[in-house]
Amino acid sequence: MNTLSDTVQLHVEDLGITAPVLVFLHYWGGSSRTWRHVTQRLRPAFRTIALDQRGWGQSDKPSSGYTLATLADDAQRLIESLGLDHYLLVGHSMGGKVAQLLASRHPAGLAGLVLVAPSPPSPMRVPLAVRQDMVSAYDSRESILATVRHVLAASPLQPDDLETVVQDSLRGAPAAKVAWPLAASQEDISAQAALIRVPTLVISGEKDQVDPPAVLRQELMTRIPHATLHILSGIGHLSPLEAPGDLSDLIRDFATPLAAATPALIEPAEAPPAERNMIAGTTQRFAPHRSDDEDFATTP
Repeated sequence: MNTLSDTVQLHVEDLGITAPVLVFLHYWGGSSRTWRHVTQRLRPAFRTIALDQRGWGQSDKPSSGYTLATLADDAQRLIESLGLDHYLLVGHSMGGKVAQLLASRHPAGLAGLVLVAPSPPSPMRVPLAVRQDMVSAYDSRESILATVRHVLAASPLQPDDLETVVQDSLRGAPAAKVAWPLAASQEDISAQAALIRVPTLVISGEKDQVDPPAVLRQELMTRIPHATLHILSGIGHLSPLEAPGDLSDLIRDFATPLAAATPALIEPAEAPPAERNMIAGTTQRFAPHRSDDEDFATTP
């Protein structure tokens, strides 16, 4: 399915029943295919809409228009064009930052927000030289494999998933590959994130080198104090591919009660966020804590 956002045509994978609806935004380098294991698991109970953001996948690849505001506009126009009046946003990494900005606008029908290994609302704390190196991370099969193995994934991906990552990364528009590390990742939407009012679930991989849990505690959870943080044990930045089962379960458990509620009546919890650590299929609760001694590693 293709739809227009302004003058850019976006490719959309629209699966499942008519409602409730989950709208998925992928990471820098990914596509709607990044979510396929998750959407297949959720499809029996949810309608899942995963788009290729501009510059990626099968969507148009313009030479400009890669600011966070434009990416959020794309998603908002898509939602409006589909007539969605009750939905949750699910954003991964770059898509998580886009989702934060969109949620801060309080769009009609938004019932909840799921942020998966999200880029925080503050500028990425990576030196310019490293961000310049990121521009070439997806230039070749070899550079992509090295990025996946040493930065993005905490354990080897399944061969077909690894090939999907390689092909999606190679397929990205040159402008899209440059825009995130050198521009959009440095945009500061902290003030906007503080305006988010819908219930929010943050899911982080314990071994994420890109957006580590410590960074999310400091840079994201302090700005969305009603959010809940879940830590996936042993997982890196690519949880939609590394742990689609656990991720799907978390999204389903969070979205199901919200899907049955009226968006206008949904209020976020006022209590401090709890953290949960997913270990061997169990859930452990422990007190939230913050750390200032971890920094970003590299890439997306």
